[in-house]
Amino acid sequence: MNDFSQLFLYIPGIIIFMVGSGQVRDYLKKKNLGNCVEATVASCNHIVKKNNRGQDIYNYYAVTVEYMNDKGDKIKKETIKSPVEYYEGQPVKFYKRSAGEEPVIIQLEDEAIFNPFLIMIGGALLILLALYQNKGNEVMAMGCLSAFLIGCGLSMAYSWWSLYRRNLLPIEAEITELYTRQISKESKILKGSKNSYYPIVSYEIDGIKSIRKCNVNAGSEKEFKVGNKITLYYDPSRRSVIEQNAKLTRLVWGIILTAVGILAGLSILSVL
Repeated sequence: MNDFSQLFLYIPGIIIFMVGSGQVRDYLKKKNLGNCVEATVASCNHIVKKNNRGQDIYNYYAVTVEYMNDKGDKIKKETIKSPVEYYEGQPVKFYKRSAGEEPVIIQLEDEAIFNPFLIMIGGALLILLALYQNKGNEVMAMGCLSAFLIGCGLSMAYSWWSLYRRNLLPIEAEITELYTRQISKESKILKGSKNSYYPIVSYEIDGIKSIRKCNVNAGSEKEFKVGNKITLYYDPSRRSVIEQNAKLTRLVWGIILTAVGILAGLSILSVL
C-alpha cells in the first residue's frame, strides 16, 4: 500500500472526530449558558428597521416572558430577542444568564441518535483502525472495527428505545412561514447566495397555541409550502414536542450493525 493510500485511511476517522468535537463544544457551551427557566410568553413584537435602500438593519422579535423568581413568590418579566415569533401564552424555556449578558430562548431540538462524546470516540477508533491497518496489525484493526460497529449499533438501538418508551402522541402542525439561514454569499466564484430553509409551524396542545422553528431543513424553499401539514410528536410526561418518533428502521439498523460488529470481533479468533 503506497503512502497516499495509507494517509487516505485516516480521513474518515479525522472527519468524524472533528464533527464530534464540534458537537461537544456546542454541548458544553449550552451547559455554560446559565440556569434553565420555564416561562410563559406575555407578548411578542416584531422589530424591524431598514436603511435607505430597503435592507434590514435589524429584524427580530422582542419576546416578553413571565416566570416565577427563585423563591417562587413573585412573577418576573424578561424581554428576549428572538429570530422567530412566539404566541402569547406559549410555554417556553430560556437560559437565565449572568448580569450584562442577554438571556437566550432554548430552541427545541430532538435527541441526537449519537452522543457527541461517543462520536469523538468513534472517530478515534477509526483513526486507530487506520493506524493498525497500516502497521499490518490485523487483530487490533479488526478489534477497532468491531468496537466501532457495536457502538454505532447499540447507540441506534438505545435511541429507538428511548423514543419508544416515551409513548409519544402525534399532533398536526401547519407550516406558517419559512425561516431563511444564509450559508454563503454570492461571490466571483459562487453564483448566487446559498440558503437553508426551515419551516416554522403552528400547533395546538390542550387549547394553547404554540409556534416553533423545525430542525429539518432544505436547500430549496419549494420543499416547504406555507399551509402544508406536518406531523410532530408530543411527550406528555416531559411536556415537550419533537419532530421524530421511534422509527423501526432505526432499531433494525442498530441490530444489524451490532450483529456485524460482533461477527467482526469473533473473526479475530481466526487470525490468532
